[in-house]
Amino acid sequence: MCLAIPGKIIGVSGEGPLDRRGRVSFDGVVKEVNLAYVPEAKAGDYVIVHVGFAISVVDPEEAAKVFEYLKQIDELQEVQ
Repeated sequence: MCLAIPGKIIGVSGEGPLDRRGRVSFDGVVKEVNLAYVPEAKAGDYVIVHVGFAISVVDPEEAAKVFEYLKQIDELQEVQ
């Protein structure tokens, strides 16, 4: 199963389109992500990330929905 999750870009570095990298926060866990596929993305944007690559920009409301779904899944696993 493949999973892509949203994260908030907190910083961008790199000059060329293939060199763009971002520091992305996933609910407080910060990872470095390749931004080559989303050249329009900037600090403050939410992006969907799959295996270290941001694959699309998503609005904050959609990101919040995904975070809520993930929280519900985690709560269900704790009950079992």
